[in-house]
Amino acid sequence: MADAFVSFAVQKLGDFLIQEVNLRLSLREDVKWLRNELLFMQSFLKHAEEKQSGDQRVQQWVFEINSIANEAVSILETHSFVAREGDDDEFASHLKACACICRKETKFYKVAKEIQSLKQRIMDVSRKRETYGITDINNAGEGASNRSNDQPAIVRTLRRTASYVDEDHIFVGFQDVVQILLAELLKEEPRRSIISIYGMGGLGKTTLARNLYTSPNIVSSFPTRAWICVSQEYKTMDLLRDIIKSIQGRTKENLDLLEKMTQTDLEIYLRDLLKGLKYLVVVDDVWHREAWESLKRAFPDIKNGSRVIITTRKEDVAERADDKGFVHRLRFLSQEESWNLFLTKLLDVQVMVPEMERLARDMVDTCGGLPLAIVVLSGLLSHKRELEEWQKVEDHLWKNIKDDSIEISYIISLSYNDLPTVLKQCFLYFGVFPEDRVIYADDIMQLWMAEGFIPRGEERMEDVAEGFLNELIRRSLIQVVSTMWEKVAECRIHDLLRDLAIKKALELNIFDIYNPRKHSISSFCLRHVIHGRAQRYLSLDRSNMKLRSIMLYDRDFCKLGLINFRNEFQHLYVLHLEIHSGTKLPDAIGSLYHLKFLTLRGIHDLPSSIGNLKNLQTLRVFNKYRHLCQLPPETADLINLRHLVAWYSNPLKHLSKLTSLQVLNGISCDQWKDVDPIDLVNLRELRMFCIAKTYSLKNIGNLKLLHTLFLGCIRDESFPALEFLTSCQKLQRLWLKGRIEKLPLSDPFPNSITMMFLRYSKLMVDPMPILGILPRLRNLDLKGAYEGKEISCSDNSFCQLEFLRLNKLPNLERWHLATTAMPLIKGLNIRGCPQLKEIPKRMKDVERLKRIHR
Repeated sequence: MADAFVSFAVQKLGDFLIQEVNLRLSLREDVKWLRNELLFMQSFLKHAEEKQSGDQRVQQWVFEINSIANEAVSILETHSFVAREGDDDEFASHLKACACICRKETKFYKVAKEIQSLKQRIMDVSRKRETYGITDINNAGEGASNRSNDQPAIVRTLRRTASYVDEDHIFVGFQDVVQILLAELLKEEPRRSIISIYGMGGLGKTTLARNLYTSPNIVSSFPTRAWICVSQEYKTMDLLRDIIKSIQGRTKENLDLLEKMTQTDLEIYLRDLLKGLKYLVVVDDVWHREAWESLKRAFPDIKNGSRVIITTRKEDVAERADDKGFVHRLRFLSQEESWNLFLTKLLDVQVMVPEMERLARDMVDTCGGLPLAIVVLSGLLSHKRELEEWQKVEDHLWKNIKDDSIEISYIISLSYNDLPTVLKQCFLYFGVFPEDRVIYADDIMQLWMAEGFIPRGEERMEDVAEGFLNELIRRSLIQVVSTMWEKVAECRIHDLLRDLAIKKALELNIFDIYNPRKHSISSFCLRHVIHGRAQRYLSLDRSNMKLRSIMLYDRDFCKLGLINFRNEFQHLYVLHLEIHSGTKLPDAIGSLYHLKFLTLRGIHDLPSSIGNLKNLQTLRVFNKYRHLCQLPPETADLINLRHLVAWYSNPLKHLSKLTSLQVLNGISCDQWKDVDPIDLVNLRELRMFCIAKTYSLKNIGNLKLLHTLFLGCIRDESFPALEFLTSCQKLQRLWLKGRIEKLPLSDPFPNSITMMFLRYSKLMVDPMPILGILPRLRNLDLKGAYEGKEISCSDNSFCQLEFLRLNKLPNLERWHLATTAMPLIKGLNIRGCPQLKEIPKRMKDVERLKRIHR
């Protein structure tokens, strides 16, 4: 797929030459030269991608070509908008004719200058191909010879996620360990005790600790909980501050106070804060004894049953954390457990002939019972169908065996090298997030789109990006945290895989993470990531850097005035600001003309200059619960906006101008009533809140492509009439939260619906007869939705239903299930139904759903 980006760039350059007939000759010749050079290089790329897994030079070369292609497209897209820019007032246009001509010439000059810069980069890349001997690309070996023909399979979206196994919350063989450690945490021992979990990287220490931390019994037993990740490089004062912030919150007064404290002050402050509280603190990934020694004085022992969990790779750290503590060494999986885990994660391999099974068992044995190595290996083999392909993988493994065991880093690298170029870029991008971070799937996919990692074609970029994410999950390079609507909602990357992503990204100059200890960051990387100490980062000299992305994760930072938006950040495509709550965004944000992705956390008010960001595709504003942001009217001028996720207060007039909008999340019913959705021709997902019975929702029926609909009422309010839903013929996912006085008797819901969540509907009449006739309904979740005593599912009803959840139905006593109802049911969850003494006999063997998806 490496040539997909170049092919699109070549097409764009050709269109540019046709449309702009009045170009100066020198600029036209430069554009022609650039197009022809990329066209020539395109013929090499398919073979280069096959060869790059074994040659770092080729890999770098391919990445540089993709970068140039993306840059060319961005320059032309920017110019195309400038060329369309004009004044709607004809008289005013005539008055300003001379000024417009001068302005257009200035813009052409800028385009010419940027094209010249790309021309120089192309010549540099060509020179490198010869200088470093990258000349025999067309004769590359078979390494990944089948991969270039695999493009449709990669682009094809894997929309169903039901095949993900238990979402990686507990690896095979951990169930008994969970029970042992839960008992240790909850036992009636008043002394503050330490539970240490140790073992090598990839055994699942953090996974195990996280499962304990989120266990319902633990949550109810420990009112105060905190989690910190230490890692190899740490600063005790930062760790102490993080624990205090997680307990107390991040008010400005609190942050200012903590910043002034010495380490001794912080220890005393934390001790005083924890006195009288029963707490559980997880200290994850401790590498050195000194790290815990420097922290433990801050944890008081007031004999109330408080606990600390430590995870570490070092035995001496675990053994010496507490003389009377509980130490658990995480074991390797047995041969049988290893094989079961491998089979559990082996997707899409329908038939495993005996010879393939023999190869697989040998490779699994080579993993030595290390869970991460096994799941990555199974992910690597999942997309390989032929015996010869499996044989090649085994040959690679045997060549790198050391002392009868395989280095996990090699298995990870092997799986990474097997990725096509486009998936390599997407995988490496996971390294920008802070360690152990839960990552929203929408966030990472929209970042890929803004960065130009998603090839353009007939399919929507969002669908292609979802397919890429699912492919990385299928290869076990990324873990699923939660799902919603049968899609991945949240995910994470294992720290060993993240280490690889960061290492490779720095080698390829894709991004670098600011190191506050060394006070340094690569000047060659176009993407800078800051995980803290933002003020120190901003003191670096960035005057000669054309930064493409800035991702700032520092909730203690509030001095946006230190950022020179107009100069140092003017080339940005991606800006993520996660900073101290309450900060105001400066007007200078409007000068970031190239910006395609803008995420803001902790910022409430946006200036009117936001309307200048004509290339913006994604705008996401997140604040504390119920804290609405201020979107200026000019937001409606963002003509290329595809995703607007912001719970905002004032109505946004002229919302219908956003014809490219795909996702609208955060609008209130009061704001929607004046919207004419007839022009929102691309809207596929709508989330609306504060609905009252007095409003009409009829105009939602005009959204012909609407795929997902989330409607929430004001507390104790009822929905208005729902007949409009019949007009939403492509609606598949429906979530209704609020009282429904009565379901219409005929065709209340479109037949296209596959998933339905009813929340606190408080229906008085059994909804099952109406819901049961929906021909495609696969997933039904009823929570507080019905107040009657019985439900009835007649013959042939719920013909496609696979998952059913019944929750908070306090009056439900009887469930009548006909013999032929729900023939495909495979998952059931019943909670909060105290009067339901018995479920239908046929349901007793159905797998109990362990998780309620959000």
